[in-house]
Amino acid sequence: MTDRKPTLMTSTRRTVLLSLSALPLAACETLDPALIEGVLGAGTLSEGDAALGIRAALDNGVGNALSKLGRRDGFFGNPVVRIPLPAVLQDLQSYLAPVGADGLLVELQQQLNRGAEKAAPVARDIFIGAVRDLTIRDAIGIVRGSDTAATDYLRTRTSADLTTLFAPILQDALADTGALRLIDEVESQIPVALVTGADVDLKRDLVRHGVDHALRGVFHYIAEEEVAIRRDPAARTSAILKRVFG
Repeated sequence: MTDRKPTLMTSTRRTVLLSLSALPLAACETLDPALIEGVLGAGTLSEGDAALGIRAALDNGVGNALSKLGRRDGFFGNPVVRIPLPAVLQDLQSYLAPVGADGLLVELQQQLNRGAEKAAPVARDIFIGAVRDLTIRDAIGIVRGSDTAATDYLRTRTSADLTTLFAPILQDALADTGALRLIDEVESQIPVALVTGADVDLKRDLVRHGVDHALRGVFHYIAEEEVAIRRDPAARTSAILKRVFG
């Protein structure tokens, strides 16, 4: 019995399938469904649905997260995501608080959180752009994954880029709220290095720390939204979410 060689049509179908699976979602949206079905066969459009469904879920999560956090007390008034002072300043505060001399640091923490609240809405396009890079192949695994598979994917794949892009936004916000000015006051009034035993760049440390915790807060609420969509039919507010997660 001789081996059967794949036909040209089979080879073509496989080639196109691999090509489609690597397409970003934005490109996926422009494809003619009839063309996809003609190449892949009837009943396989669920791959495209999966991609659009995951994108919709993350879009919802990003929108809701930034709406919750990008307002007064979105960070500072929420103990779940409130941003603490960096470790060096926390150590300093532990010396000063017992004698009631930590007023500057209390105000600094508040203004750090105010900066994150101010920066969050500005970063919306950064997060949405990251969602656009999801491919059909990625989406298939995410649909079948854990309750936070989409959020975990987004966090793993985009955290480094988001940190780079978000840092100048937060730095500007911290300048606007007065947090960076307060750092100057802390350094002029308190010998930080003597108290903490560390020679650090407090402004740089504050921005890095703020970016890290602000992104944690955003991803916390993206994950919360994803869990709701997967578990609660009422949270599936569009046809594509109902089709993919129903």
